[in-house]
Amino acid sequence: MAQDIRKEVKKVLLITLVLNMTVVIIKGVIGVLTGSLSLQADALHSVTDGVNNILGLVTNQLSSPIPDRDHPYGHQKFEALGALGVAVFLGIACFEIFKSAIARIFVPSDTVTIEVAELWLLFLVLGINIFVAFYERRVGKRLGSQILVADASHTMSDVWVTIIVLAGLVGIWASNQGFFIPFQALDVWLAFPVAFLVFKSGWDVLQNNIPWLVDQMAIAPEAIYQTVMEVDGVINCHDIASRGLLGRQVFIEMHLIVKPKDVETAHLVTEEVEKKLQQKFHPVRTIIHVEPSSYQSNQITFEEN
Repeated sequence: MAQDIRKEVKKVLLITLVLNMTVVIIKGVIGVLTGSLSLQADALHSVTDGVNNILGLVTNQLSSPIPDRDHPYGHQKFEALGALGVAVFLGIACFEIFKSAIARIFVPSDTVTIEVAELWLLFLVLGINIFVAFYERRVGKRLGSQILVADASHTMSDVWVTIIVLAGLVGIWASNQGFFIPFQALDVWLAFPVAFLVFKSGWDVLQNNIPWLVDQMAIAPEAIYQTVMEVDGVINCHDIASRGLLGRQVFIEMHLIVKPKDVETAHLVTEEVEKKLQQKFHPVRTIIHVEPSSYQSNQITFEEN
């Protein structure tokens, strides 16, 4: 099952890599031909889409959930590391966009010129971006793939960037046709919201993946407690801890107070608890420390001192 998921993620990443590189080429060529800073910045933003796809292919190869001797908890955090790599590339792109825009303000450049055919090509690019974003997000959520969801978020920011840049270029085209007062500076100022959207995309990726890497709580201990208490033979459970990513792989630890006094019967109760947790929070790996019925504790989970 896990192997099939990884194969499907790889297929999606390969398809979107081809589409994203097509977008980069079109934006880059038109950006150079027209002299548009905002479009060149947008092309830079799109370059990160292709890099993210390549990075995703690498991390997908490494992020097997199957444990081995050196990685007894699996390899899934490689995928989170890949998503953080996406954020790094976005940060670099944001810096480059700001630097170029500020330089253009103080050092005037040539007039931006654009033709109708070039605008139509950019509308085609916008359509490709929209398809890639929705395609990756849909498959990513279905498979529970963080790298696909993160990449889809980035591509969606690319959609909004392209819309902003395209609107500005349409305005510049119209001004060059004499429809209203020329405003060539519009291209430079549009580069700033582009940079802001790039930054926001990277920030979202960080927020989605850092909790996983720092072992933040995966499931509310109260929810685990309620599920465990439904099992016959359980008196109480406490010191509940969980980490991982719900829907991908969660690790749960707890102390369990049971009614049976003999080891064999107590073991059967713990197996039933593991089965119950697996049914509700699949996939789950649970470690249980069994305690006798005389033991008492009201501490469901770990609290701040």
